[in-house]
Amino acid sequence: MSGIHHVTAITRKVQANVDFYAGFLGLRLVKRTGGFEDAEQLHLFYGDAAGSPGSLVTFLAWEDGAPGRVGHGQVAEIALAVPRDAIGTWLTRALEAGLPVEGPSREFGEPVLRLKDPDRIIVKLVGSDAPATAPLSDPAAPTRLRAVTLLSEAPEASGAFLGRFGYREVAREGGARRWASARDAVDIRDASGFVPGIPGTGIIDHVAFRAEDADALRRMRIALKDHEDATAVHDRKYFLSLYVRDPAGILIEHATDGPGMAVDEDMDHLGETLFVPEGDAARAGDLRVMLPQIALPGEERIVMRDLPFTHRFHRPDRPNGHVILTLHGTGGNETDLFPLAARIDPEATLLGLRGRSTEEGVTRFFRRLDMTRFDQDDIRSEAAAFDAFLDQARAAYGIDAGAITVLGYSNGANFAAAVAGLHPAAIRRAILLRPLMPLEELPQADLSGLKLLTVAGSEDPYGRLAPRLNDWAEASGAALEAHILPTGHDLTQGDLDLARQWLSHAHPQGVTE
Repeated sequence: MSGIHHVTAITRKVQANVDFYAGFLGLRLVKRTGGFEDAEQLHLFYGDAAGSPGSLVTFLAWEDGAPGRVGHGQVAEIALAVPRDAIGTWLTRALEAGLPVEGPSREFGEPVLRLKDPDRIIVKLVGSDAPATAPLSDPAAPTRLRAVTLLSEAPEASGAFLGRFGYREVAREGGARRWASARDAVDIRDASGFVPGIPGTGIIDHVAFRAEDADALRRMRIALKDHEDATAVHDRKYFLSLYVRDPAGILIEHATDGPGMAVDEDMDHLGETLFVPEGDAARAGDLRVMLPQIALPGEERIVMRDLPFTHRFHRPDRPNGHVILTLHGTGGNETDLFPLAARIDPEATLLGLRGRSTEEGVTRFFRRLDMTRFDQDDIRSEAAAFDAFLDQARAAYGIDAGAITVLGYSNGANFAAAVAGLHPAAIRRAILLRPLMPLEELPQADLSGLKLLTVAGSEDPYGRLAPRLNDWAEASGAALEAHILPTGHDLTQGDLDLARQWLSHAHPQGVTE
C-alpha cells in the first residue's frame, strides 16, 4: 500500500473555503468535526463521492486567524487529478468565476492549470487518466489527489525519506524532482536559501501517506523508533495515524485506510452532521455552538460583512428574534461566551465580537496601563468603533436595535460599561459579569433607555470596584439590578441563573426553555 492518504491545510475564512472546494471544484464535503487536537477548531474533509483515501483534502478552520508564510519545511502545493479532456472546461470555469488562473502549462508531461484558493494556497488541476475510486457526478470533477509539492532545504534527504512510504525518484524537471508511488507523486523543490515556513492560515500543515492497516502502521512506528519526533499511534476515529518530520522538518502523517468516513454516517449522508471527538463528548453542546456554521452551495446562509470588528454568528434551528451580542474577557475570542449565551436563551441568535487590542499577545477590547488603570484614549477610540459597528451590523444583517442584549464578561463587560457612557443610545439592554467602570472621568449620560444587570463576585479582587459603576449607572437613570455572588472572578451557575431570571423580565420574549 502506498500513495497519498490526505492533505491538511488551514483556512481563515471557512465559508469561502466551502464555496471553493465544495462549490467551484465540486468535491464532496464528507465530514465535519471538531479537531482531534483542539475540538474548538472545525475540521472539514473534502473528497470523492465516498471520501476515499487518496482523494481527501482537509482543512482546519482558524477563523480570521493570523496568516502563515510559505517557505522551506512545508508542503507548498496541492495537485488534483482531473480528466485530461476536462482541462479546457476548467479553464473556462475559472475565467467565468473570476478566478485568476495560470496555464495550461505542462509539468512532468501532464497539462496543468494553476489556481489559488481563497487562502491563496496553490491548487493545481492536472490532466490525468487516473480514475476515481468513487466518482463524483460531474464528469469533469477531480478524481483524486495527483501530487503534492514539498519545499526542502535537504532535497536528497527528503527524497530518501519518502522511500519509507513507497516512493522512488522517477524524473527531474527544472528545480523539481518527482518521486512516484503506484498511484500518485511527490515533487520536491530545492528551497535552500529560501525563507523558512511559518505556521498559520493559508498554509498546508501536512501530507499523509497511506498505511494498509493497523499492523502496517505499527511496523512503521517501529521503523521510526530512532526519530525523536515520531509520535505514538493516534486514533482519529476515521483512521489510525502517527506523525513524523522528515529531515527537512516537513510534517508527515502515516494513516490507515480504515475504518473510513462512513463509520459514523450513512454513505448517502456523509458530511451532514457535525461531530465532536469522543474525548470532548461532555461539552459537545458547547462545541456545536462555538464551531463555525457553514452553508453548502445552495443552502441558506448569513452573508458576512467586512465590519470594524471580527465577528461570528451562531443561528439556532428556530431563532426567536432575540440577539445576544457577546464581549469576551481578556485573552478570549468571539465565541468564548457562546455556550453561556446559548444557555441563557437557547433560541437566540448569537453575535460574538473579538477585541481589537492586544496585551502580550492576548486579545482585549482596550489596552490597560496596569491592573486597574486603563488607556483612556484607546477606550474612547474603540467605543466609537463599536458604536459604528452596531450601526453597520444592524443595517447589514437586518437586526432590530431593540432585539439586542449585550453579554459582557470581565474586560468585555468593562468595555460595554464604557460604551454605555460614551454612546448612551448604543446599548439598550446589558448583562455585565464581573464588571467595573474603566473610564477615569464618569460621563454625564442619560441612561434612562438602558436596562442593566451587573453581577460581581465577593471574592473577586476587582469586585470592590463594581459599586462605582453601579452608583454611576443608577444615578444616570439606568434600570439597574445589581448582585454579588459568593465567588471570585470566574463564572458560575449563579451567573446563569441570575441572567436568565433577569432577562425573563427585561426581555420576556428573549428567554425560551
